[in-house]
Amino acid sequence: MPTAPAIDATAVAVGLTRALRAAGVATGPDRTQAFLGALDLLRPALRSDVYWAGRLTLCGSRDDLERYDRVFAACFDRRPRPRDPMRSVGVPKPQPRVAAGASGGTDGTGDDRTPPAAALASSAEVLRHRDMAELTPAERAQLRRLLAAFALSGEPRRTPRRRPARRGDVDPRRTVRELLRHGGEPARLRHRTPTTKPRRVVLLLDVSGSMDPYADALLRFAHAAAHGAAARTPTEVFTIGTRLTRVTRELAHRDPDAALAAVADAVPDRSGGTRLGEMLRSFLDRWGQRSCARGAVVVVLSDGWERRDPALLAAQMRRLHRLAHRVVWANPRKAHPGYAPLAAGMAAALPHVDAFVEGHSLAALERLAAVVRGAAADA
Repeated sequence: MPTAPAIDATAVAVGLTRALRAAGVATGPDRTQAFLGALDLLRPALRSDVYWAGRLTLCGSRDDLERYDRVFAACFDRRPRPRDPMRSVGVPKPQPRVAAGASGGTDGTGDDRTPPAAALASSAEVLRHRDMAELTPAERAQLRRLLAAFALSGEPRRTPRRRPARRGDVDPRRTVRELLRHGGEPARLRHRTPTTKPRRVVLLLDVSGSMDPYADALLRFAHAAAHGAAARTPTEVFTIGTRLTRVTRELAHRDPDAALAAVADAVPDRSGGTRLGEMLRSFLDRWGQRSCARGAVVVVLSDGWERRDPALLAAQMRRLHRLAHRVVWANPRKAHPGYAPLAAGMAAALPHVDAFVEGHSLAALERLAAVVRGAAADA
């Protein structure tokens, strides 16, 4: 029986945990180390062993299980799954262990006789850093599966509401009730703490001709952000070009392909020109003043090309900056060697931006998600 190549368990763990973190699973260093320890005891060459090792060590709640299945399928499945939104990801069944001298399997599938785990995890790790405009059709299909498992959570904010807690301020109402329940005798103090909610996220997606190589992937990113049910983040999505179009309703389809088809029908100016200043003014006049952008994290995904007066764009960005909690600009061109924000539109907008980040790859979108959650920008 031929000797299987050595499996880099660290590559498997890093690739899977990063993808899970982007999908909203809290895979910290302690869970990653537990995952590595489980792989040392099992066989990282087998898909089923990698699956169950990660499921038992990386998932901390019921909500994590569904996301784990989706991310695992995106990272390790060779063939794309049917586009049925009601079909759940299949769970591999644990296989019985084979003795050291036993012969190979005869089921003809070869799924557990080849070591796909490290190779597929390494390819997914490489794909994370590839420019989305330079991907092959096969790589684009894998990127779509990874983006479908993405999650975007807004920066948490404190609310006037309070909830019971073990520590914090004394809750007078609950404390008095506790005293009455004990007939006025001394009783435990009851405490309360402020609740937090994620801030609204507003995505302004440039669909002009210069952004066409990235438009499909960014729309899928917006679709995943709009369906971040686990984060419970209210999300609004608009496309900007020569027109302003609200596509939140079109992205409500659970199937990403159906959602993008609906967006294509609703957006007549895709691959056209760019009028960023006028579109921002339309957004602020119609939606911004009506609390859509007030106190929200507004993300502009654009390369900053402006065909009209850049002074108008600067004035509207200044207005948006005063209204929103934070303004983040993601530019796919920022990662190109020698890039400098010298375009008139980008130079006019940059003084009114809180974070200027890249947006050309899956890893860049993961960093963008971290910035939206409140982390400091890399740049």
